[in-house]
Amino acid sequence: MESISIFDMLKIGVGPSSSHTLGPWRAAIRFMDELSVVHDVAAITRIDVNLYGSLSLTGAGHATDIAVVMGLRGCDPTSYPVENIGADIEEIKSSRKLKLADGHTIDFHWEENICFNRNFLSFHPNGISFSAFIGGEVITETYYSIGGGFVVQEARKNSKRNKSIFKTFPFPIQKGDELLAICKKENKRIHEIVLENERSVRSDAEIDAGIKAIWDVMLQSMYTGCHTEGVLPGGLNVLRRAFQMHEKLKGDQPYSGHEDWIQSIRATKVSFREILKWVSCFALAVNEVNASLGRIVTAPTNGSAGVIPAVLMHYLTIENQEGGFREIKEFMLVAGEIGSIFKKGATISAAMGGCQAEIGVSSAMAAGALCSLLGGSPEQILMASEIAMEHHLGLTCDPIGGLVQIPCIERNAMGAIKAINAAELALDGDASKAKVSLDNVIQTMWETAQDMNSKYKETSEGGLAVHVGMSDC
Repeated sequence: MESISIFDMLKIGVGPSSSHTLGPWRAAIRFMDELSVVHDVAAITRIDVNLYGSLSLTGAGHATDIAVVMGLRGCDPTSYPVENIGADIEEIKSSRKLKLADGHTIDFHWEENICFNRNFLSFHPNGISFSAFIGGEVITETYYSIGGGFVVQEARKNSKRNKSIFKTFPFPIQKGDELLAICKKENKRIHEIVLENERSVRSDAEIDAGIKAIWDVMLQSMYTGCHTEGVLPGGLNVLRRAFQMHEKLKGDQPYSGHEDWIQSIRATKVSFREILKWVSCFALAVNEVNASLGRIVTAPTNGSAGVIPAVLMHYLTIENQEGGFREIKEFMLVAGEIGSIFKKGATISAAMGGCQAEIGVSSAMAAGALCSLLGGSPEQILMASEIAMEHHLGLTCDPIGGLVQIPCIERNAMGAIKAINAAELALDGDASKAKVSLDNVIQTMWETAQDMNSKYKETSEGGLAVHVGMSDC
């Protein structure tokens, strides 16, 4: 049984897409690392990159080519200064030289060495192959970016599946019903079970540090998005909206830095309408940063990165102004576990399942986590997640121009609002009489994904992407 950590579901990375940016970036790093084990990297004379299927169709809009090159250079997506990426790429393009991870420099002609191949590989829509020329030998490896920044190779994926080697956690969980059974048997809440699993692979100090790092990036992305105006890159000329929304909402409360900012929001008296605006503002802010090749947390994907921080920020500023790290930790533990159940039972890749696999899953994660903080039982927590996903079933992925902007950014605001609503509905409901379980909705989501026409799965070949062109924006 596969053991997926919350730190697999919530990863610090660079926008705009987890499957089309972060995944290929990590695949390139992995290729260079694996190559260096058995070959002399300094002897490489050429590297070719082939992007297949969805990575080709929307790769330019998702900066897939840029991500691949950054990975070949050995840059860490969790820490590399994102403000340097533009200048670095321009230098590579103009000089036609690429310094690899080990410092060795090769000739690199962007249009020649990176190929956007529209053909789909059979294993997964997001295929990427690297070919390194060393002497008279060509070493080629193919990877698949399967969503949420996860990268696999077909042979290794099948080997792991056949050997059933995933037995790390003391409480292995594949489905929602199994999680409920464990909570009942151990007489513990969901976040306590998840914490025990995490403790089997890392110390309490490491867990706390990891969660704090995740929240810090989430908070920074909200803060940056709320304080940055202008037009998003990419050619759609989408005006940043979080800045103007924030200006209207914040009033005259003074603040300096993140913590003061949170306190200033807490001091603002808000109506129901203003709550909707604040939550939308937080979500929009994150995904405007994401659309600008900024640093965000994949939650569970980059395209849906705004939902979870917006809902948690709502809790900390509106629901419980005394909340702190204890609540943040509980929220992340529950959200991460719910996301892992979706990944095991369905997909978190829009190229496989449409936007229901991104915004739908993130909304379900946030709904369950918020329900937990509001005192929900394990049954109510999963009910909240089910409700959130139920009302995202069938949501397609049709990004205009292949950019994670329209309709993606607004969908984060909608997903966050739905998550809050779902949590409240679950808290007021009788979970013992629920007609639909979380496992039911995950199975339905997966079947819907398989039935969905491929042009609605992150290809920009259907929906808004064909009815609204770049020139219309």
